[in-house]
Amino acid sequence: MQVLLKEINKSFGNLKAIDNVNLLIEDGEFFTLLGPSGCGKTTLLRIVAGFCKPDTGDIFFGNKKVNNIPPHKRETGMVFQNYALFPHLTVFDNIAYGLKARKISKQIIYSKIEKILDKVQLKGLEDRYPGQLSGGQQQRVALARALVISPQVLLMDEPLSNLDAKLRVGMREEIKRIQKDLGITTIYVTHDQEEAMAVSDRLAILNFGKIQQIGTPSEIYFKPLNSFVAGFMGSSNLIKVNVIDYDPQKSLLETEVNGNRIYVKSDKISDKELIISLRPEWIKIADNESNKKVNCFSGKVINVTFLGSVLRYKVEAFKNLIITIEIQDPQFYEIKKEGETIFFQFGVDRPVIIES
Repeated sequence: MQVLLKEINKSFGNLKAIDNVNLLIEDGEFFTLLGPSGCGKTTLLRIVAGFCKPDTGDIFFGNKKVNNIPPHKRETGMVFQNYALFPHLTVFDNIAYGLKARKISKQIIYSKIEKILDKVQLKGLEDRYPGQLSGGQQQRVALARALVISPQVLLMDEPLSNLDAKLRVGMREEIKRIQKDLGITTIYVTHDQEEAMAVSDRLAILNFGKIQQIGTPSEIYFKPLNSFVAGFMGSSNLIKVNVIDYDPQKSLLETEVNGNRIYVKSDKISDKELIISLRPEWIKIADNESNKKVNCFSGKVINVTFLGSVLRYKVEAFKNLIITIEIQDPQFYEIKKEGETIFFQFGVDRPVIIES
């Protein structure tokens, strides 16, 4: 089922929660609304579900306008952050709740629940109560209850936030598998960037009720449109530079920050002041003999964090700017100490121009 939002606006008093959102979600797509707390993503999900009415704008499921259709008739399934399971009902009865409300026959109910239990790997737990289940099992019950009614659209609001880190990774893989297996249009809300990248076909990044960028995870990660997206989608060094010169034959910008020359690939002449985004993993450690090469600099290590597969440095460089450098597979590198000098380098094609 295709979902279309046209010029959606919603305010709570003086707070503009949703600011002129236009969004098209394709049939069968796993689409994520990503952003910090208070950015409007849950409000937008509730508008799609029918729990919250927009001040202006229209919602379409396929070619059907659903603005005035109540939530229980929109053919959506909802998985809430706290799962909202009935503690006095068994797993079977929790899952069957929506079917019974629709007055489905017992034979069909048993058939549907048997299939969905197998799909979410809960067979054998039908007679248990929520209090007898782990967090991951409760999450699967909530997912099964939403899916068993065969919704046209599946809505999920931070469904993994109550799980520990390891279980979260396993469950997001399960959700993605089930969603693809069923081919159901899914709108997923999270504030976790890694989670969003792992499950999404496409995603929208929101801030203060506005969509900042829409695209695939790789498009948004490698080509952020502004400093907010660059900083929110993973970690990024945002450096304000002045343009000195442009070589059209090499498509190369010569820029400057505090007397240091940074060269950046660009297909056009840009404004005099720019912000460039430089991901920590794009920066390589260099030896001191490389210091005169293009985009090779030195700095003072002010913090070292060893994370096993990653070594993270905070470095004071470019005269009082703090940048982050991440070394993948650091086993074969000498680990610098705080206060030591470090040389680093990055290619001219690595920095991304995001703002003028």
